[in-house]
Amino acid sequence: MPLSIVILAAGQGKRMKSDLPKVLQPLAGQPMLSHVIATAKALRADAIHVVYGHGGEQVKQALASEPINWVLQAEQLGTGHAVAQAMPSIPDDHQVLILFGDVPCVRVPTLQQLVAAGAEGLGLLTVILADPSGYGRIVRDGAGSVVRIVEQKDANTKERAINEINTGLMSAPARLMRKWLAALKNDNAQGEYYLTDVVVMAGRERVRVGAVICPTEAEVLGVNDKVQLAQLEATLRAERANALMLEGVTLTDPARVDIRGQVSVGRDVYIDVNVVMIGTVELGDRVRIGPNCYLKDCRIGADTELHPNCVVDRTAVGANCSIGPFARLRPESVLHDDVHIGNFVEVKKSEIGAGSKANHLTYIGDATVGSKVNVGAGTVTVNYDGANKHRTEIGDNAFIGSGSMLVAPVKIGAGANTAAGSTITKDAPPGKLTIARAKQVTIEGWKRPEKKS
Repeated sequence: MPLSIVILAAGQGKRMKSDLPKVLQPLAGQPMLSHVIATAKALRADAIHVVYGHGGEQVKQALASEPINWVLQAEQLGTGHAVAQAMPSIPDDHQVLILFGDVPCVRVPTLQQLVAAGAEGLGLLTVILADPSGYGRIVRDGAGSVVRIVEQKDANTKERAINEINTGLMSAPARLMRKWLAALKNDNAQGEYYLTDVVVMAGRERVRVGAVICPTEAEVLGVNDKVQLAQLEATLRAERANALMLEGVTLTDPARVDIRGQVSVGRDVYIDVNVVMIGTVELGDRVRIGPNCYLKDCRIGADTELHPNCVVDRTAVGANCSIGPFARLRPESVLHDDVHIGNFVEVKKSEIGAGSKANHLTYIGDATVGSKVNVGAGTVTVNYDGANKHRTEIGDNAFIGSGSMLVAPVKIGAGANTAAGSTITKDAPPGKLTIARAKQVTIEGWKRPEKKS
């Protein structure tokens, strides 16, 4: 049966005390709603409908690239009303799966079971809580079928002892859901149309109500404030750290590694504390990541070591390289094998050939550096003229003296040397020493300025 997924994301989230809509609050480096949409796509849904309301334009703009149908809930009249807004776009022969934009960690296998439970009737996702206080209890009959959901304030002593509670996630054929939603009443204290009321309707019509018990509480944790958001962040962080260790990675302290994307690893990878990995990160065999490093959308080759306090952002690093400490590799950079980038060296939009070194206090930007080049301390590729960027080319086996200013556009030939302290404004020929210094003079009678009294 074709599957249509409805994600309810219209809530304001007042308890967040933020100008950012609740479903855009960041979780593991992405908006909460992005996690739910990713799960929906993994289920291979035929259509994904997101019901939005508060901060709607901001939500739509943040997720404009997603293949979803946006449905406006202009008035916040309850969960049943929210789902009803999406139903005109869903054919009767589809199955409907209802998710929540602030319940971002439910897993695909769990939802597959929920979809199966709702194929012919009504499927509910429930969970067992050690302390179910405040939640609606699931009341079953002798055959195990769900009879009703009773809220705590309406529950008797026996019902309050039940620790199976309703998560709100459900699934049913669209033709049945459409009929039940049309019959909802708002004769309650809040004046809202509650989605949970369809359970009673299904029971009256003798439609089977099947409950799927979620295997973990963490999957169905909702987020209403920053405390709960931090708790969920910690849960995700622990899960992802455990997954890395099961892949064979050594983590010095699993509680102090933060994975905010997809990380693939080779064998015998070692990661020290306070490492943050964002986006798509690939770590080759025997890669070692020192403490306090930040990696984003990058590839690190086998046997490479990142020393402490490095930033690697959208960069490809080859095998057997040594990076840092305190190095910054900026976007669109490529480092080939056996490259050394030392302390306080910044590389931006540059390619550095195999075996080359820039070990101290250097900026390499918009440059092509050949193989086995030595770049001395304090070297700067002066790539910006105030309006445009220009490239520097350094040939194989060149030696750049400390304190050199390479004013682009400029080429340093293969095997060339630049003398320390030179400002190179014209191409330096291969295999020769180029010196560009002002004549040194001493000013007689000069006195250091004094502060005015």
